[in-house]
Amino acid sequence: MWGSLNFMELVMPTTLIKSRQKAYQSQSGCCIYCFQPMWLKTSEVFASKFKLTERQAKFYQCTAEHLVPRQVGGRDNLNNIAAACKYCNQHRHRLKSVLSPDKYQRYVQTKVNQKKWPTAKFLHTSYVI
Repeated sequence: MWGSLNFMELVMPTTLIKSRQKAYQSQSGCCIYCFQPMWLKTSEVFASKFKLTERQAKFYQCTAEHLVPRQVGGRDNLNNIAAACKYCNQHRHRLKSVLSPDKYQRYVQTKVNQKKWPTAKFLHTSYVI
């Protein structure tokens, strides 16, 4: 009935969906922070391709990351949206002090290089971009 839309897409503004899809394409399907591949449509295909459990694959769902948060005036347009995996997006906003996108990317990459970042642990190192 709803085609390829999931529940979140049904409640998200169209501009946000389009911005997320464009960011995903321009980033070659990789997270802006951890550089790991993400899935946009279905987790099952992604999980099978990378030999992950469904639970692990959920971390790699592509989300719309507001570079400037909406709480401080950030908009749902392409200039303010990047594609980030669910784990990186949620983790950034759980920090006590929100880091800028550049600082957060450096923080994540340091953890990835130390093999202390969950999304880098699940995938075989040959998939890391």
